[in-house]
Amino acid sequence: MAVLPLAGFTVGVTADRRAEEQIELLRRRGASIVHGPVIKTLPLVSDRALRDVTDELHQRPPDYLIANTGIGMRAWFAAAESWGSGDALVDTLSRATVFARGPKAASAAHTAGLDVAWRAPSERLEEVIELLLEEPIRGARIAYQEHGDEVAGALGRLRDAGADVVRVPVYRWILPDDDVLAQRLVDAVISGRVHAVTYTSAPAVRNSFAIAARMGRAEEFRHALSTRVRVACVGPVCAEQAIDDGIADPIVPTKARLGLLVRELCDRLGDDALEMTLQGHAVRIQGSAVLIDGHQVDLPEREAQVLRLLAEKPGVVVGKQILLREVWNGNADPHVVEVTIGRLRRRVGVFASALRVIPRRGYVLACDS
Repeated sequence: MAVLPLAGFTVGVTADRRAEEQIELLRRRGASIVHGPVIKTLPLVSDRALRDVTDELHQRPPDYLIANTGIGMRAWFAAAESWGSGDALVDTLSRATVFARGPKAASAAHTAGLDVAWRAPSERLEEVIELLLEEPIRGARIAYQEHGDEVAGALGRLRDAGADVVRVPVYRWILPDDDVLAQRLVDAVISGRVHAVTYTSAPAVRNSFAIAARMGRAEEFRHALSTRVRVACVGPVCAEQAIDDGIADPIVPTKARLGLLVRELCDRLGDDALEMTLQGHAVRIQGSAVLIDGHQVDLPEREAQVLRLLAEKPGVVVGKQILLREVWNGNADPHVVEVTIGRLRRRVGVFASALRVIPRRGYVLACDS
């Protein structure tokens, strides 16, 4: 039986919306999951403010519409239907020139019966703003379907150009009511139990650091995400937020699609696997699993971390104090290293003799020459 590409890897999922779809995509590839939603989508379709803004647009229709997200446009039309004014909303917005930030927003607008004049190839709001600034917008009315994140700076450029910008509040992104699962994810990242974390929005990145800060562990969290834990972001805006928060090399798919995000992460984690020959056996170390001649052996967390540290420097002696610091954060009795090495030898069996003790110096993983 073929080993799945993400076997042995544990992935932290931070999303709330479409989380199950993402988790299923990862599990099909063999990953274990730690789900810690760091964000909550708060629908505003029953909020009076949305209805008031919609009524205002009926009275003074917009010249332009920024369709920001698929979920937001669909929710707006659904809310209007529930008020008995769905056709009126379509009629009002059909008078506007529609600019869509991405394909999902464009599709939602098309489905409702609107013509989309232009769609941003990069799926970035800034690109929509740039194009609008080339239009004769002085004195024009622009309806902006909010997407849950604060974009005052971007909209300010339109106002400075003389446009009347009307914000349409369909939903907001907030911190979850209960962040216990998110805190567990932060702990798992810091302790090394997670090999990668996925983000599907810029606010999710910010929220995860806010939760880590409330725990008093923001710097530990940042260090883990910047060194040993892979970070995958669904699109460039999300990736820019990760970079701003100190993550140097986030994984970003060529297009902001969930399937592409999972595929890109799968490829990158596969590249992180270590391959070598030990005692005549083909060995591949990926995540918390070791494949011995194609046979998968799952390792407990500490044993996997010890083996990985030794395998990253084959033939080089790694001191006990280094192992204690890197695997146990220096919070363990030195004897625990000997116990862990002993258990690891028993578990890997056929290449146990490649795990060697160098008296008074440390341990070494001896590869075949």
